[in-house]
Amino acid sequence: MNIHMPNRDHNPGLEEAEAALATLRLWAARASEAEIVALAPEAGALVGQGYPVLSREYPADFKVTEAYKDSMPDLQNGPASLIVGAKQTIQHVGISNFRLPINYRTRDNGPLTLETSVTGSVSLEAEKKGINMSRIMRSFYAHAERDFSFGVIEAALEDYLKDLGSFDARIQMRFSFPMKVTSLRSGLQGWQYYDIALELVDIAGQRTRIMHLDFVYSSTCPCSLELSEHARQTRGQLATPHSQRSVARISVKLEGPKRLWFEDLIDLARSAVPTETQVMVKREDEQAFAELNAANPIFVEDAARSFCAALQSDPRIGDFRVVASHQESLHSHDAVSVLTVGETFAATSLDPKLFASLYHVG
Repeated sequence: MNIHMPNRDHNPGLEEAEAALATLRLWAARASEAEIVALAPEAGALVGQGYPVLSREYPADFKVTEAYKDSMPDLQNGPASLIVGAKQTIQHVGISNFRLPINYRTRDNGPLTLETSVTGSVSLEAEKKGINMSRIMRSFYAHAERDFSFGVIEAALEDYLKDLGSFDARIQMRFSFPMKVTSLRSGLQGWQYYDIALELVDIAGQRTRIMHLDFVYSSTCPCSLELSEHARQTRGQLATPHSQRSVARISVKLEGPKRLWFEDLIDLARSAVPTETQVMVKREDEQAFAELNAANPIFVEDAARSFCAALQSDPRIGDFRVVASHQESLHSHDAVSVLTVGETFAATSLDPKLFASLYHVG
């Protein structure tokens, strides 16, 4: 067979194109699908087979070259003409719940590796189509094995601010932190798990470090306690005050060079409201817990202010927010409160699902 190389200077006309197409169809009538694909994947459409005939076998030996990568479409980083909707700045765009193991330093037990859920986002300018989200994940993998907690966040944030060319960024890492606690009277020990999140926010080069803690405690209603005692004293009627599992989400802005350990923030919460739920209990512990609740009856307003007083006493803490939810055993609704100090957490509007997210079911 003679193979003729095309003359690149030749400009074929319609008659030549029709003749070439007729020749192609004659050949395709006798050729297999594999031969048509080998000629050109789009050849099937030219010979009247409708959708192009494509290979159905995975090309395990295919190697990606730099030239091939350069030829691949990249719509997320395309021109402004591809923007859908308003050409408006987006404050945060990124990924949520990307999980990997992260190293943490602890006050009492040395280094600790915990499964961590990462949320990372950057701002997107009005004239940019989108971002390459995989770069956020790659930034974390580059530092996760050798750095600790905020060090990982700082390094990853530096990388993807540079890689993505953004001006604002936010990274948050969520994890469950174990801490061994001792029962009230029996001396038994068990692991209490605390939902903690670390957050680093960079706005126009100004960085803010934030720690979040969910603290779970029991709240005995002071009014119900007094009414129960009234029934006992005036009518000899046995009555029990209502108490319930309660949650406070404490968010603090970290200040100064001294480290605020996870255990430190937990201790502050426990000192403010000592009726933390228990892990290991025997009968003497259950009785002690009832006595502890009776000694510390608390409305949701009292809880918010008690946490506030404890947080204000620590110079390592700047602005803060306390969101408390007492999940009532008397009512079909919850009692809630929000207390903020400083501008960092001040907000006109609340997330409609904020209080629903404070449920802890064990």
